[in-house]
Amino acid sequence: MAAVAVHAPAQAQAAKPAAPAPAAAPAKKPGDKTVDAITVTGASTQGYRSSIDRRSYGVANDLATTTGAISDALKNIPSVEVDVNGNVSLRGETNVTILIDGKPSGLFKGASAAQALQAMPADSIERVEVITNPSAAFSPEGSAGVINLITKQTRRAGKSGSLRFSVGTGDRGNAGATASYNSNKLTITGDINARKDGNNGHGSDVRTILDGQDHVLSTTRSTFDQHSQQQQNGARVSADYDVDPKTRLSGELRHFHFDVDAHNHVPVTGFGPTGAITAAFDERLDLNLRHDTDAAQLSARHKFGEGHELVVNASRERTTEDRASQFGQVTSTPVLPDIFTDLKSAQTLTLSQIKADYTRALSGEAKLKTGYDLRIDENDYDNVGRRGTGPANAAPDPSQTNLFLYKQTINAAYLTYERPFGDWTVLGGVRLEAVQLDLNQVTSNLVHNTDDFRVYPSLHLAYRFSDDQQLILSYSKRVQRPNPQDLNPFRVQRDPLNFQAGNANLRPQLTDSFEAGYQYKAGGTFYLGTLYYRRSDHGVTDVVTSLGNGVLLTTKENLSQSQNAGLELVANGRLSKTLTYNVSTNLYWQEIEASSQGLSQVLGFAGRRSAFETGGRASLNWQATPKDTVQLSGQLNAKRLTPQGYSDPNLLTFLGYRHKFSDSLSAVATVQDVLGTFRFGNTINTPTLRERNRGKPSIQAVLIGLNWTFGAPNKRARDPGFDFGGPPPS
Repeated sequence: MAAVAVHAPAQAQAAKPAAPAPAAAPAKKPGDKTVDAITVTGASTQGYRSSIDRRSYGVANDLATTTGAISDALKNIPSVEVDVNGNVSLRGETNVTILIDGKPSGLFKGASAAQALQAMPADSIERVEVITNPSAAFSPEGSAGVINLITKQTRRAGKSGSLRFSVGTGDRGNAGATASYNSNKLTITGDINARKDGNNGHGSDVRTILDGQDHVLSTTRSTFDQHSQQQQNGARVSADYDVDPKTRLSGELRHFHFDVDAHNHVPVTGFGPTGAITAAFDERLDLNLRHDTDAAQLSARHKFGEGHELVVNASRERTTEDRASQFGQVTSTPVLPDIFTDLKSAQTLTLSQIKADYTRALSGEAKLKTGYDLRIDENDYDNVGRRGTGPANAAPDPSQTNLFLYKQTINAAYLTYERPFGDWTVLGGVRLEAVQLDLNQVTSNLVHNTDDFRVYPSLHLAYRFSDDQQLILSYSKRVQRPNPQDLNPFRVQRDPLNFQAGNANLRPQLTDSFEAGYQYKAGGTFYLGTLYYRRSDHGVTDVVTSLGNGVLLTTKENLSQSQNAGLELVANGRLSKTLTYNVSTNLYWQEIEASSQGLSQVLGFAGRRSAFETGGRASLNWQATPKDTVQLSGQLNAKRLTPQGYSDPNLLTFLGYRHKFSDSLSAVATVQDVLGTFRFGNTINTPTLRERNRGKPSIQAVLIGLNWTFGAPNKRARDPGFDFGGPPPS
């Protein structure tokens, strides 16, 4: 992930503001019974923290973050799952909002969001906040909740920095450097990073078309062999200037680039109803994807007094993405002319934001927060296609050429009020959002404009049984608006066997989310149990149908209703003086209903489908000597129900070792997919379509690296009112 704002408060920067995890439990006054944050030192240096509306996990000491990508770091966070393609889900729900230091980013929008997570280095991340039931101070976008990535903050006095690099098997490697200067009034920080990954794999696909009466009409069998290379680089520079003890000005510039070169070979064989071969051809796909994101932001914070401040933030981010795909098809049965298809897609995403947040401490230890947020998303999607028997004679293809324009303007205002009442603490809030959506499918001459105004309430209740135990109850109203490309009805080709089209008539998904969580901590031991329930209306889902000859079309529809409920258990503690553990599991139930949408024939069921699933992760950390650390971890992603079938569970294992030569120099060795168990599988089973897709990516890898830090050893003490999301000042 491209580096992001340093020292600027999360809440001040976000269209989806991220109030920070508390830096430390405040000293209690006589009779003060406010529910405190819990901090536990577990496997990572910073450990676990929680407040009334979020949980925060330290990842700075996770060995996977020293050589891996952001997606690797998220795989070790309770509640979070990351699939083989880098898609993130929270408790089995894929509608997740990802923020960087509390700020939304175009990096996590569109078709390349998962690739961005797999490309960005994890060593820039200090903590991961998991906010499954956000307060009204956040944007309600993301029915599953929010993942807020908190970047590392440099607070060493004077000049300091670090250098890091690693090399590995499978043409993998990464390198980076960070430097900073801190004085009494000025902080300047900059960093650069680069990374490359090989991403090979192989698999198979079987598609069967039926007549709805269990009679086979045709079958298509294919295998694929993929070879790809992903490279990324990023840079950031930021500055904080304290005008006086109460006023801080901050600014930042950042750039992130990644590109992907992939080459696929796909032999395909088609069979008729009797099993006789009706078609045989070879497909070759060459893909080049280039992604650039540039961002700038300015913020100002003024403290009127203790617990009384105003923050104003303005930012602009521009993402350009160019995708070039070339398909070659050579048919041997029957003998036909070769087919060559050249598709080029140019996308531009511009995100502009102005936000103001006001906080005021009131009597009775109460706190009032209010704010205004204006966000404008402007996206252009320009697709151009050519088709022929080869590159030399390929002519323009109108069926694959279109221009789609998208603009969304959100005006929002929120108010939250927090106050203790004896052993209870209450945090209530309301958010008002007016959304204007303008769609223009220029090629098809289709214009679609909508206006929407909604109220999103939230309520959090915390009860403190003792200093070691507390109960948290919460409710929030959430929304999941369709992605821009999901609204483009023009049919585009993704590869020779797959087409995709959006639906301009999609409605937003609305979700009511309820939680009850119990926390217990004693020293370095921590236990957490959470019951949750989510009810969603008009959920957006993929619907796959056959176009004939083994070719499938994926489009989007609104489901009638879906429900999720589950129990999440987390345990973190110490088995001995040198051995610590972290274990979590998620037991959940999922139900999908489509009866009122007329989708029963396509989806293959009338009414409801449901399933019970389980997943989890476990890690052991052994401090063999004061200088040697060993980590072993594994994660099981649960089987997931889809409207037309399911996705298989998968298991990933990790082994890491670190040796500290000194306080400033260390060596790290990591092994990913130690047991070679990581695979994927997807199944569609309807009366008219059956498909079984399986694959094994070659992610097993060994990486070895060095990390060197330099500079003054003493950390600069900063006003804690300015430090959000990072470790507590010292």
